[in-house]
Amino acid sequence: MPGSSLAVVTGAFSYTGKYMTRRLLADGHSVRSLTNHPHRPNPFGQQVKAIPYDFDHPDALTRSLEGAATLFNTYWVRFPHRGLTFDHAVANSQTLFHAARAAGVGKIIHLSVTNASPRSSLPYFRGKGQVEEALMASGVPYAILRPTLIFGPGDILINNIAWLLRRFPVFALPGSGDYRLQPIFVEDVAAQAVRAAKSSENAVLDVVGPETFTFAELVRMIAGALHRRIRIISVPPSVALLCARGLSYWVGDVLLTRDEMDGLMAGLLVSDHPAAGQTRLKEWLATNASTIGATYASELARHFR
Repeated sequence: MPGSSLAVVTGAFSYTGKYMTRRLLADGHSVRSLTNHPHRPNPFGQQVKAIPYDFDHPDALTRSLEGAATLFNTYWVRFPHRGLTFDHAVANSQTLFHAARAAGVGKIIHLSVTNASPRSSLPYFRGKGQVEEALMASGVPYAILRPTLIFGPGDILINNIAWLLRRFPVFALPGSGDYRLQPIFVEDVAAQAVRAAKSSENAVLDVVGPETFTFAELVRMIAGALHRRIRIISVPPSVALLCARGLSYWVGDVLLTRDEMDGLMAGLLVSDHPAAGQTRLKEWLATNASTIGATYASELARHFR
């Protein structure tokens, strides 16, 4: 992505896409966004034009990508909802990649997840792996970024753990809690994405943070940052999922999915690759303790309402 050029960011008003967009604008690039919510408030004003996804009309989708040197793709679904399944998300991603090739996009920077595989037994990780395969076969130069658990202002999973710890005296760990994860700061993910766009080489990169915790250690660390004395108990995974479903009904959202729990317990959110970021979660929690978990972050409100 030499010099100042046009970048298209899917979901520039959402989470990771927003941080990528800020960096691109700061570097002098023009940015256009593809989004499911073109009429939502635009945090970038006139700097970023919002165009709705049009997966049902590939020619229109191609036109929305014309002139772009780079496509930064964050499109995916965390869980099936309202008829939108992982299979639909895979098919939509394939349509997007074909449109990018037809539009002459120079490179695609795609956000995936660690340990994605088209042969995974978990639908989330399997779908992510299928999208990676589709991108590699698209004929467009690419960089695939595979982050673990992303944290930062406005994140959902870390924030909502903190939200639970603020409100309940007991936290239930699925199983022993000794399975590991390696959180990565959202700004570090965005920085890696922008760097990857400047390289002419195809790449698949694990994007992981500098610290590894067990899930039990993570929960205790968040509770400590909030100065909360919490009783942490281990329960069978089926019981933890049942509790999460009950809480989901209460807040009108999906707090935890089976894929997320199974992927975490299977150690899929760690990597043996070198750290891509320097931001340490423990330090970030200490700095942001007054706001983390102060309000609940709803996935459904963010993407479906």
